[in-house]
Amino acid sequence: MHLEGSCHCRKVRFTVDAAEPVPFMRCYCSICRKTAGGGGYAINLGADTHSMKVTGKRYLGIYRARIQHDGGSDAHASEARRYFCTRCGSALWVWDPRWPELVHPHASAIDTPLPQPPGNVHIMLGSKAPWVGVEGHVSDPRFDEYPDMSLKEWHEAKGLR
Repeated sequence: MHLEGSCHCRKVRFTVDAAEPVPFMRCYCSICRKTAGGGGYAINLGADTHSMKVTGKRYLGIYRARIQHDGGSDAHASEARRYFCTRCGSALWVWDPRWPELVHPHASAIDTPLPQPPGNVHIMLGSKAPWVGVEGHVSDPRFDEYPDMSLKEWHEAKGLR
């Protein structure tokens, strides 16, 4: 599916092709919640990095989150690059060099109408803020950390690919 997206002030616009365009996985980690969360979570899509075209690149900023393990003082920069608009602050997409062929646009930055998911998967609930309620159905899969299937596998299992 060909997607068009933008930041709130429209200084940054992008297009990308996504084989996994159904917004189903809600991430409640502190990084997503604080940098892109609406409702205490962010929803990322799976798309082809090489199909991405961006206008307004001069307004792009990149954030690499500091990762601390087990509450210790030893932290390191995340490999993932979180792109955002430096003018309005909108979170746009995540790209990680460990999986260079994938880019993960935030569903909230997409202007193209997206398909409604047949359900949701809730991840990183172990770091969810106490004030955040988990929306969705009781039967939705929920994980304290990462799910047991990828974006691609979920779409295939649901017959959406």
